[in-house]
Amino acid sequence: MGARGAPSRRRLAGRRLRYLPTGSFPFLLLLLLLCIQLGGGQKKKENLLAEKVEQLMEWSSRRSIFRMNGDKFRKFIKAPPRNYSMIVMFTALQPQRQCSVCRQANEEYQILANSWRYSSAFCNKLFFSMVDYDEGTDVFQQLNMNSAPTFMHFPPKGRPKRADTFDLQRIGFAAEQLAKWIADRTDVHIRVFRPPNYSGTIALALLVSLVGGLLYLRRNNLEFIYNKTGWAMVSLCIVFAMTSGQMWNHIRGPPYAHKNPHNGQVSYIHGSSQAQFVAESHIILVLNAAITMGMVLLNEAATSKGDVGKRRIICLVGLGLVVFFFSFLLSIFRSKYHGYPYR
Repeated sequence: MGARGAPSRRRLAGRRLRYLPTGSFPFLLLLLLLCIQLGGGQKKKENLLAEKVEQLMEWSSRRSIFRMNGDKFRKFIKAPPRNYSMIVMFTALQPQRQCSVCRQANEEYQILANSWRYSSAFCNKLFFSMVDYDEGTDVFQQLNMNSAPTFMHFPPKGRPKRADTFDLQRIGFAAEQLAKWIADRTDVHIRVFRPPNYSGTIALALLVSLVGGLLYLRRNNLEFIYNKTGWAMVSLCIVFAMTSGQMWNHIRGPPYAHKNPHNGQVSYIHGSSQAQFVAESHIILVLNAAITMGMVLLNEAATSKGDVGKRRIICLVGLGLVVFFFSFLLSIFRSKYHGYPYR
């Protein structure tokens, strides 16, 4: 009875074979449709990426830096897919903005982009663009950006990190410094080629000609060469230039001043101890010169043998110069606290 009532193995196998196609057919069909959809989506992404790169290369062939508004920024920078790096300068170049720093930074940025555009290593892995405040206000608001100029790197994948924002206040905006920062972020090395500038050569030639002409006119009387006061003035000018940070400005290329785009307030003293503005070095130079002049007047009042009233006036003027300008200089040093970057 037990053997007769139990179904045989052959009959069970037949049932499995009979029911398998009926249950698995919808699953196989769904799997096939999913594979087709994934393949189509992948192909669509590849086509979209190819179109974006082709468009960027076309723009780059016309101009090394192409301008972007909000729509172009979201399409070519924010929206995937993207396999290229994008360097963007956020600026305000319109005349009504009165951003002199923006114009200076734009010149250096143009030199850098041209150096990349006309180099033998140029490829579709790195592009340079610009977003002006008056053309892409929504972009500034989206990124919570309240200052210009600002340089940012948008990597091929993911969001920009903190190091992808160029530290312009500390390093300056020289093309060489920007190229070094780009090399750190993208491994793309750009050799900066600057257009020839003959102003320095012309100025040196004029100076040599002036000195040579002066020596020729005074060839019969060259006693002024041994004038100690003249050489002391020349030495002081060199000292003032060096201690005010002119060499640091020449190396780093900082902006002359900073204008807040929101309230229009202009800052001539940099708030960080690691940087300075060009105007700040000029202020320090004038303060050092005024303090030195005060010390010279105090020495003159103490050593001269002229009228007592005149000596007293000279002493008071010298003391006023020293006290007033030294207190001003001390307040600047206190605001910087750790000193200047060239110290």
